[in-house]
Amino acid sequence: MPAAVSLAELWRDQRRIAETRDLLAPVYDWFSERFDTADLKEANALLDQLS
Repeated sequence: MPAAVSLAELWRDQRRIAETRDLLAPVYDWFSERFDTADLKEANALLDQLS
């Protein structure tokens, strides 16, 4: 997750929105339990920004 979030932030900053969503959403969805970790919170916040 940390690598996906870092790459997603880079792509977001480069305005590669669709690619960012395509990268991050499946990785985030893989965590069905929604653990309360900083990485998952950050991923969720990024996905919210992109929608």
